[in-house]
Amino acid sequence: MSLTSSTHGARDHARAQAGRRVTSQPTVPASAAADPPAGIAPERLIWEETLGDGAYCAHRLPRGARLRLSDVAGDACATLMLHSAHGPAERLNVADTVKVQWTAYLGPGSLLLSGMGRVLMTLEEDTSARHDALCGPHPASRARLLLAMAKHGLGRRDLPPALTLFTGVRVASDGGLVFEGGAAPGRHVTLRAEQDVLVSLVNAPHRLDVREGHSCSPLRVTAWEGPPTAPDDPLRSATPERLRAFENTEDHLRGLGVRP
Repeated sequence: MSLTSSTHGARDHARAQAGRRVTSQPTVPASAAADPPAGIAPERLIWEETLGDGAYCAHRLPRGARLRLSDVAGDACATLMLHSAHGPAERLNVADTVKVQWTAYLGPGSLLLSGMGRVLMTLEEDTSARHDALCGPHPASRARLLLAMAKHGLGRRDLPPALTLFTGVRVASDGGLVFEGGAAPGRHVTLRAEQDVLVSLVNAPHRLDVREGHSCSPLRVTAWEGPPTAPDDPLRSATPERLRAFENTEDHLRGLGVRP
């Protein structure tokens, strides 16, 4: 007879799993993470999770929080969607993110903008330089994003095209799309929340990745508390477009009773 064939047996088996860890799971509490980023005290951590192939998650982050995504083995593919925690009508608009900043190739200092001209997150660090703001997610990634968002009461109407990180796509001289894949193991991006945001993530193959039987390597997710962008941060005024986006954001926060 199976050990789990009775209620007591199933209970004892379940309790015996306490303390065991698998590759893809959250660390709870986040402060128990084995190796937090350099210079970050464990008590500042507010989210620590590793996503395996096909895994998804969603988490709310406060304004000023830093979110580090790490491509552990060099073959992760992170599909990212952002919503304002103050209302899902404000969400990441990849087209405006590209158009307003005059580039389809995001890197350090790039803003992730909503369709309302406000900043959701800022790309502080980027050691990968392999991202895609052109293709949108694979249908399987989109389905998993919907599962992640559903845990926060969101549905299909709340999911526009998403951004893909750690998997590059370039436009060739003839206008065709060139799939570049990942950069190298250990590369990371660090994002700063410019308002309270809901972050939804999926680690699943890119729609242009035609490798047969391919699966994604682990994606590590780490977030910690931090200050928002300072008024004298040179990033704010680096271009007229960025300054206006920050001004729009701060005006919105004042209306919500949040001191910029």
